[in-house]
Amino acid sequence: MKLVKYGVVGGFGVAVDFSLTYLAKEKLRLNPYVANAIGFSVATCVNFFLNRIWTFRSHDPAILGQFGYFALAAIIGLGLNTLLLRWLYQRWKVPFYVAKLISTGVVVIWNFVINAFYTFA
Repeated sequence: MKLVKYGVVGGFGVAVDFSLTYLAKEKLRLNPYVANAIGFSVATCVNFFLNRIWTFRSHDPAILGQFGYFALAAIIGLGLNTLLLRWLYQRWKVPFYVAKLISTGVVVIWNFVINAFYTFA
């Protein structure tokens, strides 16, 4: 059940991520990797609170410490996301948003494992 909830939260996070990335890249004309980092970072914050409250039902009073672990996993995830995105987009000429979707899918697996067994354990 946690994986399903994590998927629902993740779907919402993907919507936030892609919306902000699109806005930053297409409308504000920011570098695509900067735009990706902005979308990813905001979605990470949203996902933390939704996962804490709903998916994992954490009542740990050390919320800042817990967010620190979540953020560290997300930073590593962002690195993986950016590397894969860049590789797919520049090397293999996969359209940017398709490459971002693939990269996001890979990183979701990383994030779930780390958060389920470490951050919210």
